[in-house]
Amino acid sequence: MAYSYLLSFSICFLVLHGCFAQIEQVTRLTRLPHQHRFQTECRLDNLNAQEPSKRIESEAGFTEYWDQNDDQFKCAGIALLRHTIQRRGLLLPSYSNAPRLFYVAQGKGIQGAVLPGCPNTYQSPLQFGNRRTQQRIEDSHQKLRPIREGDILVVPEGMAQWIYNDGNNQLVLVGFYDTLNEENQLDQNPRDFYLAGNPQEQSEQRSRGQSHRGKQDNNGNNVFSGFDKRCLVESLNIREDLVDKIQSRKEDQRGNIVNVQDDLQLIAPGREDDEEREDRQQEGRRENGIEETFCTQRLKHNTDDPQLADFYNPRAGRATTLNSYVFPVLERLQLTVVRGFLYKNALVGPYYNLNSNSVMYGLRGNAKVQVVDDNGDNVYDGVLREGQALVVPQNYVVLKRAENEGFEWVSIKTNDNAITNQLVGRLSIIQALPVDVLQNAFNIDENDAFQLKNNRNEAGVFSPSESQSQSRRE
Repeated sequence: MAYSYLLSFSICFLVLHGCFAQIEQVTRLTRLPHQHRFQTECRLDNLNAQEPSKRIESEAGFTEYWDQNDDQFKCAGIALLRHTIQRRGLLLPSYSNAPRLFYVAQGKGIQGAVLPGCPNTYQSPLQFGNRRTQQRIEDSHQKLRPIREGDILVVPEGMAQWIYNDGNNQLVLVGFYDTLNEENQLDQNPRDFYLAGNPQEQSEQRSRGQSHRGKQDNNGNNVFSGFDKRCLVESLNIREDLVDKIQSRKEDQRGNIVNVQDDLQLIAPGREDDEEREDRQQEGRRENGIEETFCTQRLKHNTDDPQLADFYNPRAGRATTLNSYVFPVLERLQLTVVRGFLYKNALVGPYYNLNSNSVMYGLRGNAKVQVVDDNGDNVYDGVLREGQALVVPQNYVVLKRAENEGFEWVSIKTNDNAITNQLVGRLSIIQALPVDVLQNAFNIDENDAFQLKNNRNEAGVFSPSESQSQSRRE
């Protein structure tokens, strides 16, 4: 009798242990331990709005790169590039040593991201042969994501992605590489490992002294190019002439964005797919690690919907923040995204980032931007224009005012729950201080201290003051 009780207890223990182990495994896949960014020294007493320093042409578009060795980008630990993909252009599959985040600045297309070890859940029809001997089969692959202007695309480190422009206009993507992320175990240089083609960016690196790795001069620049041909024939179980094409010799001058002669034979969901519906249903709700497993995690979120704005002022504009509470995969990247719209002469700030550096990219229009450091020195006083990027170090105070055509921007902040502290307006430091403290701190009378505290009751984005509007009319 005692033996049977002992046996029953042991079986129950094993079953419960297995259940908890499965839950723990799912949680580990979805929620990594809180990551820490590598520290870098930031001594910036003069900031500049940066434009791309290099442009590499491809068959169906071009890629522009900002100077990754600039002190400002090294301080933030962010590297920037911009892909412009023509109609029917395919950005070749690649993965990187650093987590990547892309903002779709223009156009529409299809993105494929390959999550390692996850099943192929999509099927697309394929047709082979001519009209007489035509064969039709089903091709299985991982999820396809329709992308459009305003989308944020997250590509964790080591995850391969490709992008295809199936629209009628150019597809423009701004890429941010988080090179200081703990998951990047190589160095602070962003490295794209291409699975196909002969990307010219890789050949430029090799021509600057990286050819000592033993590669043959006639080889291409994708990850298959350096292997012995016979080994690939055996490993891939294909013909030798097909290996030649995969290794992509130097004669292949198409670059990293290639032209597709006929439309890709892909079937993707409608423009409003499951992920976007989940965005609205799960807005503001923290995932617990079971609903969202590794293979089903959301990797796309649109930021242009006015209904999702965190701050909205009908006279000034709006701002939307994506952090790990809204978009859980950002916890893995340790990044926050802010998308902003300012109307003519509207303002944001002064404010500072409490726990992050920030890279601000101008999408449309212009803004007068000023940045002040801990010594009270103005380290940037200029106009941030469309296509330019500006690094704002942690705790530096920022004030921006849109010019006549308004201003739109996207900012990447180096913390998955980046906090902004306003100096003026509702919910600001000024309004949180007693009038007597303001009076004595600034050596002003009580009436002026009261006006300083209460004259601006807007939050986040500010409409032009009456005096400013009147002076501009004059």
